[in-house]
Amino acid sequence: MTRILGLLLTIAIAAGPAFAQGQKPLDPANTLILELRTGKATIELRPDLAPKHVERVKRLAKEGFYDGLKFHRVIAGFMAQTGDPKGDGTGGSKYGNLPAEFSKTPFERGVIGAARTSDPNSANSQFFIVFQHAPHLNGQYTVWGRVVDGMTHVDQIRKGEGGSGRVADPDTIVRMYLLADARK
Repeated sequence: MTRILGLLLTIAIAAGPAFAQGQKPLDPANTLILELRTGKATIELRPDLAPKHVERVKRLAKEGFYDGLKFHRVIAGFMAQTGDPKGDGTGGSKYGNLPAEFSKTPFERGVIGAARTSDPNSANSQFFIVFQHAPHLNGQYTVWGRVVDGMTHVDQIRKGEGGSGRVADPDTIVRMYLLADARK
C-alpha cells in the first residue's frame, strides 16, 4: 500500500500542479514558464479562446523576445503589465497587430489578457496578469492564458505609484519559455 501511494504521489508531482489539483495534466506545448526574480509562474495557454494570440506569444517566447522585459505598469490590486521592448507601454514586436479574440471567459485572479490601445485590434506583444477579479475587463480584452501555479511570485512584482501604475525601478521577466522547449 505504501508503494502504491508513493507511486501515485510521484506521478502527481511529475504531471505538474494541475494534475495534483484534480485537473488534467498541462500540455507542455501550451504551457509557459514565466521566471521572475522571486520564482517561477506556470501559465496555461488557451488556444481554444485566442488561437492567434497564443500563436504570437509562443513565437515570441521561442525567440527570447520577452526575456529581460520590464513590468512597466503595475497597479496594486489590479494588474501587472509587460511585453513592451521600449519599456514605456508604446512598443511591440516586429510582427503586425492582432485582431481581437474576445471571449466570455472572465478576468479572475491570474488570468492573462492582451494589452492594447483603444483600438480592439491593436494587441501585439504586451500582456497583463490580473491580481484579482476584474469584471470591467470582461469581453473587452482578449484572454489568452492564466497562471495555474506560482501566482504568489506574480503578487511580488514591484508596484507602481499613483493611478498610472508606472514603476520607477521595475521588475523584469528573467526568462519566459514554453515548457516543451525548456532551455537550460
